[in-house]
Amino acid sequence: MAAQQRLTHIQPEDVTPGPGYSHVVTGTGRLVAVSGQVAIGEDGQLVGPGDPSAQARQVFENLRRCLAAAGLSFNEVIKLTYYVTDVAHLPAVRAVRDEFIDTDRPPASTAVQVVALVRPEFLLEVEAFALAGDGQ
Repeated sequence: MAAQQRLTHIQPEDVTPGPGYSHVVTGTGRLVAVSGQVAIGEDGQLVGPGDPSAQARQVFENLRRCLAAAGLSFNEVIKLTYYVTDVAHLPAVRAVRDEFIDTDRPPASTAVQVVALVRPEFLLEVEAFALAGDGQ
């Protein structure tokens, strides 16, 4: 796929490989920023109250739709930032994420535990940065 050829995933010397993420992703193209997505369905309602897996699935589906609106897919994502209300949710979030990304060439990532998100029922929020090719 052309998008993957444009991106380079770098494992720096003397830096332990990350489990499920790349330390450095470089590339050329137009930067696309996708705002943090939460578990709100098409009907405007919360999806998966209290369920980190269900919320993660909706979050990643929302990210997929936002990327598609820019003519992109998860193949062009270079960075994901996770905001979670409890780091204990990360295994569930990562399991869902792995259904959407190329686990052999994962994007750079940061996970942050926060005291709260904009609404108390949200367990996570994820934002994405992607690189679009010249013709995208």
